[in-house]
Amino acid sequence: MAEALRYSIRPKDPAAHLYEVQLTVDTPDPYGQVFAMPAWIPGSYMIRDYAKHVVALRAESDGLAVGLEKLDKSRWQAAPTERPLTVTAEIYAYDPSVRGAHVDKTHAYFNGPCVFLEVAGHEDARCELEILPPGAPLGKDWRVATSMRQKDAELYGFGTYAAADYAELIDHPVEIGPLLIGEFDVRNIPHTIAIRGNTRVDIARLCHDLQRVCEQHMTLLGVPDDLDRYLFLLHAPGSGYGGLEHRWSSSLVCARDSLPLRSDSEVSEGYRRFLGLASHEYFHLWNVKRMKPAVFTPYDLSQETHTGLLCVFEGITSYYDDLALVRAGLITPQSYLELLGQTITRVLRGAGRLRQSVEESSFDAWTKFY
Repeated sequence: MAEALRYSIRPKDPAAHLYEVQLTVDTPDPYGQVFAMPAWIPGSYMIRDYAKHVVALRAESDGLAVGLEKLDKSRWQAAPTERPLTVTAEIYAYDPSVRGAHVDKTHAYFNGPCVFLEVAGHEDARCELEILPPGAPLGKDWRVATSMRQKDAELYGFGTYAAADYAELIDHPVEIGPLLIGEFDVRNIPHTIAIRGNTRVDIARLCHDLQRVCEQHMTLLGVPDDLDRYLFLLHAPGSGYGGLEHRWSSSLVCARDSLPLRSDSEVSEGYRRFLGLASHEYFHLWNVKRMKPAVFTPYDLSQETHTGLLCVFEGITSYYDDLALVRAGLITPQSYLELLGQTITRVLRGAGRLRQSVEESSFDAWTKFY
């Protein structure tokens, strides 16, 4: 079996919001191995230049320092070596959004594009990731939630995980900390929701309602051949809202007061909004993550990748997210029509439709709409 790229990550100094990430390449390019940090994350179409968060970078081989030359804003080249090469990066992580990386004394969260270097010429190599705990006394009650396959790690535990290649490695966000976990099945496929935040949510109801949403989408679109697990990562702070899709998971943010308590029997406006968000990101399992244009196959994460099809990715997904709620029996037709009316009102109050087509709007998303 071909060699794997070996990564490790640990919260080096949570109080300073620092990760330490190591990468070992057994057979580096003899002319000087090139490494790169992505400039954007799939699903969020804006240049973010994650390399700007690299605080320090060093390389060594057989215990001896190896020179690194910075080629441009996001690429480095190591001096030639014929022995295994290890690169160590310190990453500043203070972006709590679903598209970033964040670490402090209460938890650690990261998306792969924010922390993992890509190895030029080894894009198709298998990847192993060792997730390490922070130094004592932190982390004694922390668990790990990710959709990445376990290698020697126990369920929800620290240890080594595996990915088929770099593209998959960076498509599994990771949440580490004190987590509330709920589990349910959809078509015999295990699904999990892992919640960070102080909340008294009715986890049984949440799992029941999410199961109905997921079942509705599978009834409409079928079961993807490679879907054998799915994870909802949910951060529930005092306020906030957002989501980002991944191939076997999604990252969500919603206000904790939006989630149902055991005493609740109705669907509040906030809970309806959360269910629509979860429905939206789950629909992306098909639309974007498994059905995508040739220009995204594979992703070029070094620069903008313009396409007029973002209106298809987000527009069709937005159409079906709330529609799935009424079809699943979670909200009434009247409630759905209210949501539809709100959307129509927002469109009619804006002037965008009078200035450009949705295809032109899709093309301009990189520079105007975030």
